[in-house]
Amino acid sequence: MIDIAETLRSLVAEHALALLFLNVLLEQAGLPIPAYPSLVVAGTLTVVRGDIPVALVFTLAVLACVVADTAWFFAGRRHGSWLMRGVCRVSLSPDSCIRKSTHFYRQIGPRVLLVAKFLPGAGALTTLMAGTAGTSLTRFVLFDAAGSAIWVASALMMGILFEDAVGALLALLAAYVVPGFIAILACFAAFLAWKWARRMQVVRRSHRVPRLRVQELKAMQSQGVPHVVVDVRPDLTGSEASIPGAIRLGLDAGPRELAALPADASVIVYCDCPSEVSAAYLAERIRAAGRPQVYALLGGISAWADDAPGDAVAQPARAA
Repeated sequence: MIDIAETLRSLVAEHALALLFLNVLLEQAGLPIPAYPSLVVAGTLTVVRGDIPVALVFTLAVLACVVADTAWFFAGRRHGSWLMRGVCRVSLSPDSCIRKSTHFYRQIGPRVLLVAKFLPGAGALTTLMAGTAGTSLTRFVLFDAAGSAIWVASALMMGILFEDAVGALLALLAAYVVPGFIAILACFAAFLAWKWARRMQVVRRSHRVPRLRVQELKAMQSQGVPHVVVDVRPDLTGSEASIPGAIRLGLDAGPRELAALPADASVIVYCDCPSEVSAAYLAERIRAAGRPQVYALLGGISAWADDAPGDAVAQPARAA
């Protein structure tokens, strides 16, 4: 009978560097396969075994980061907005995915690449933003390589400094490798289930806000019905298209900004996120501020762009 634990130990021992490179590459490519713990363990093994140069581990890990990030960078140059929506659509928090991941890049620029890998879920999206924003390849690679080096070095240093603690944990895992692996998978599955349940709760709450179709909005415009269109998207690059005449309000808009909206006009809020969750969130706040005729635009800016002729899509919305 095959000893599963011994087989796993042999596989890791014989192909440790290749598995580490693959682990880092896949995580930076966007898969939920944490690589930081592997790097910590690798740092400990460079001390315990003595036959694995820490410089080699460092170089391979940084190379894996740069390879995956560069692929995202070029993908961002060609299909930035479409990929951003696609990546966030499979996120457990797609409504805040774009907003949070692009906030730092919008405020700091490519320097955010120095710390992006320490921000959960921001790595791939930040490199996408670098390509979408037109950052030069040389500038991107310099900042990305530096950020990758900082991230990898911090993990390896933790493994070296806490060698005894990591070694004890590894010994425990070696003794109970199969039950431990199952326990880790169970915890991960429970975490995903919890996040998904919270996500569904937010989506169900957003459905309380009525939706308005693009055709209905156009009918209001053509008939002169008093209305105001609100753009709740983050200002990604300063050149994002918007609905003509829209004003921009953030999700954290204060009571004074909400009260400044016309009292005798319908308010239509739109975003660029799945299920119009961000738009529904702001619409709910506007309704609570005393504006009963508030809607979320069904399909957001994508539905408008699909239905509108070329001259009906304006450049950035003005701030409120």
